Amino acid sequence: MQAYDVIVIGGGHAGIESAMVSAKMGVSVALITEHRRSIGHMPCNPSIGGSAKGIVVREIDALGGVMAKLADENLLQMKMLNKSKGPAVWSLRGQVDVVEYPKAALALLEQQENLTILESRVASLNVENAIIQGVTLNDGTIVLAKAVIITAGTYMNSAILIGHTKEVGGPTGFKTSFGLSKSLTELGFELLRLKTGTPARIKRGSIDFSKTVEQPGDTDASFFSFEKNMEVIVKPQLPCYLTYAAEKTIEIIQKNLGESAMYSGNVEGAGPRYCPSIEDKIVRFADKNRHQVFIEPESASTDLMYIQGMSTSMPHDVQQKMLEAIPGLEHCEVVRYGYAIEYDAIMPTQLLPTLETKKVAGLYTAGQINGTSGYEEAAAQGLVAGINATAKIKNLEPLVLSRDEAYIGVMLDDLVTKGTKDPYRLLTSRAEYRLLLRHDNADLRLVDYAWKYGLIAVEQYERFNIKKAGILAVKELLTEIKITPRQEITQFLENAELSLLHDGVSAEVFLRRPEINWGILLEVIEIMNRTPDELAFLSGVPADIVEQVSVQIKYDGYIRKALQQVKAFKKLEYKKIPANLDYQKVPNLALEAQEKLGKIAPMTLGQASRVAGVNAVDITMLDMYLKIQEKK
Repeated sequence: MQAYDVIVIGGGHAGIESAMVSAKMGVSVALITEHRRSIGHMPCNPSIGGSAKGIVVREIDALGGVMAKLADENLLQMKMLNKSKGPAVWSLRGQVDVVEYPKAALALLEQQENLTILESRVASLNVENAIIQGVTLNDGTIVLAKAVIITAGTYMNSAILIGHTKEVGGPTGFKTSFGLSKSLTELGFELLRLKTGTPARIKRGSIDFSKTVEQPGDTDASFFSFEKNMEVIVKPQLPCYLTYAAEKTIEIIQKNLGESAMYSGNVEGAGPRYCPSIEDKIVRFADKNRHQVFIEPESASTDLMYIQGMSTSMPHDVQQKMLEAIPGLEHCEVVRYGYAIEYDAIMPTQLLPTLETKKVAGLYTAGQINGTSGYEEAAAQGLVAGINATAKIKNLEPLVLSRDEAYIGVMLDDLVTKGTKDPYRLLTSRAEYRLLLRHDNADLRLVDYAWKYGLIAVEQYERFNIKKAGILAVKELLTEIKITPRQEITQFLENAELSLLHDGVSAEVFLRRPEINWGILLEVIEIMNRTPDELAFLSGVPADIVEQVSVQIKYDGYIRKALQQVKAFKKLEYKKIPANLDYQKVPNLALEAQEKLGKIAPMTLGQASRVAGVNAVDITMLDMYLKIQEKK
């Protein structure tokens, strides 16, 4: 018999963050995984980040997680998405080396104090009086714990689907986990059946890149982590390539649609809405005569290329024909064909916002087991579950991020309040206050939480506070500096084909102009003959502070409006609902609202307002009832 404070089941992206954060907080942790080589495994796409997801990686880093640093250290290419749009939707996407990333993750775990890796499989959860006690391993060993975090990914009762075949198995040859599904069902949890998939991998040397369009990374070095490791050498970036699945491929798919696992009736689970298979795209978007296909490198040490956009569960011979019909892939050599995978997940409305289950105290779930898709969503949940499991053990306040604080807060609130019927994916459109939840300010929003839970070093927190002070100092100075329409300024603006000044304004107001960047501002301030100390100070402002000051000033009006909306939003969010409230006693509350609220058991009036089937009148009735009860 063994004993730990926290057990983490699974070594995927959620498991890594849970184990690391719990160990950093000073409790003993056992990470249980069947094979060390499965830790940090990337069975689907060789990338981290993307729209909204890249912001989540920055939030993970700000909270003391490790995904951002691991990605930075193993990058093949980095690109800032949506740069032509406003800062609310800027987001990094990095191609990551799928060979080196897991090695780096394993090394990090092995070096972490208080953390033990157990290579085994969990046969069952041990629960007494609705309180977790630990787990029993396949060999009969009992491992005790005060908290258990399940991060099983897509392995629970999983099956691989190709064409008309269905075989028990997990991603890329790893084994299925049966014990967890059985234990959760016996404990009364409602499980979902979900599906995801992956495309083929082909040999780089078999591709005719002359028929594709090269997609290079950004020329400016960008990082996910706010703590840029200067020892990390910025390696030459590997290009991706764009081609299209057009008429020939579409014709092959339409002809063989009945051979697909999805359309042959072989699939039980609900597939991802926002990342469909190629055959699903052909059916759902029948008006499109072509679909983008990105060819992406998997590693600097292998010749495998990932065919983004061609996820499929077609038989191998059909997949070969589909690929050969794509420009550049006419003679492709397939190393691994695509497949679909079905797996069990838990209905996330059975969770508290801390990711602790409502039915079993001390039991937490994180990652794809909660119905999400993506490495980033999984890692974020793992981090939150790890913090909260450890906080409960140490009698600390739990971490519950609100919708105006982080995309992580948006995701968790969506999951535990609304649930999901298909794999949940974070999108910028899900966040009501996305202008506040930007790529550039994740540290300003969340680093104080990392400090509160002891997840960052003193030196890092000092650097963060220096940055905050720097932002304030620059903004204050810009309000003091006046720019007037003197002759030299007018001449400069005319030469630069910029709008002229008619009255004197502060440097802050001048920077609000869309066409004015930091470089132009410095030139104008220099013409105004400001003191050498001021010019030296402004010329030496670090790039991250320049970015932050520029965004805050240029979007000040929009930010203020969003903050006003948040203030109104908080009135509902701060209104607590008793955990044992009997909704049938609330007068004039609709029957559907009684049922839904009783099942979800929202913690606040704001959360109650987002439950499906609950309307504004129901919230008014509930608010009135709570006020009456408070007066008694």
